[in-house]
Amino acid sequence: MTVELTKWDSADHLITKEDIAAYLEAVFEDGDSTLITHALGVVARAEGMTEVAKQTGLTRASLYKALSGDGNPEFATVLKVVQALGLKMTVAA
Repeated sequence: MTVELTKWDSADHLITKEDIAAYLEAVFEDGDSTLITHALGVVARAEGMTEVAKQTGLTRASLYKALSGDGNPEFATVLKVVQALGLKMTVAA
């Protein structure tokens, strides 16, 4: 019996702002900076990387690189991406 697998892309399932917020909340709870960076990249792809790049003032290529698993974006870049996605970053105690 052969099992056929299909490729999973989380970006295809982030439809609403609520979906995106729930996804990012779960990732931030984990606290892994590499995972957070990757998740921001997934959300940027879901929203349209070209549009996010325009809104951040970065090139598409540099945004892909910064938000890849190997990227190490500056905090200013992370904030620009969060703002471009129409989200807010908050801290709670």
